[in-house]
Amino acid sequence: MAKLTKAEEKLHAEALALVDLERDLSEVEKWFVLEHFQEASTATNSTHGAFFTPDGLARDFAIEVPDSAARIIDFGAGIGRLSIGCRNQFGSRWNSDPDREFVCIERNSAYVRIGRKLLPEAVWIEGDVLDVLDMGLGHFDVAIGNPPFGGIKRSKDALGYKGRKFEYHVIALASQLADYGVFIIPQMSAPFRYSGRPYYEGDCGDREYRKFSDVTGIVLNANCGIDTSSYAGDWHGVSPAVEIVTVDFEECRSAAAHEEETETAVHPVPMKVIDVQLPEPDVVPSESGEQYMFQLGEAQVDDRGEPVPCHADVLLAIANEVS
Repeated sequence: MAKLTKAEEKLHAEALALVDLERDLSEVEKWFVLEHFQEASTATNSTHGAFFTPDGLARDFAIEVPDSAARIIDFGAGIGRLSIGCRNQFGSRWNSDPDREFVCIERNSAYVRIGRKLLPEAVWIEGDVLDVLDMGLGHFDVAIGNPPFGGIKRSKDALGYKGRKFEYHVIALASQLADYGVFIIPQMSAPFRYSGRPYYEGDCGDREYRKFSDVTGIVLNANCGIDTSSYAGDWHGVSPAVEIVTVDFEECRSAAAHEEETETAVHPVPMKVIDVQLPEPDVVPSESGEQYMFQLGEAQVDDRGEPVPCHADVLLAIANEVS
């Protein structure tokens, strides 16, 4: 993490001064704090992988959140950048859309304090995102997040996945709480390459992604065409190569349920072929359409005088008798 310049330190101090005001902040003041608060000011920044999403990228990110989303959970919310970008102010003001409900999970107490000032209408929970299933938060329409990347130290594993990538653990947890998800993850963790490339490259998932997808049933999809490299210079002190991924958790759950039903369905038991020498003339093979029957003595016929075909279990019984 690069050391802050004097100008950055000054703006950071002004941002903190706004947070300390004992009144609500205006929208202009909120955006000033979002722009100039430096996450590098906290000692746990690099350890926890906390790198806040640039403003422009957060606005583009919001495009991928479905308009119908009414309840949103933000994993590793920081000071609320993504949630603020997803407020849908235009829809609330001009289309009479209901205000969205946000639940923001963040482990850093300093970030939570600032987040409550910037997005007071949200429910802010100071805690480990990996404990979210024990918080009794209910179900959500959409899960969002710019979670810590890579091999960040964690308190536990998500259900099913035990690999090293923290972002995959967050997504796996989100799948149990939400119907849909939108996340910012490292480009190398996405199964495609688009940002900063001359063209879209699909089917790029590495071994770790394939393992994650196999054990969880989660398939990460590309976004509508957002090139995150346009904001590479807007991060604070870093320039990570990232992608915005989307995931339809409902579809993943449906596919997993269908696969389970297919695996547990009753299949015909394979029949063992037995070479039986049938005695003559007591047992004579007789053909009826595509089915075959064996006749013992007099042929069995139905009311129309047609031969009655034998089922597989009857044939086996006959074979056992004469073998």
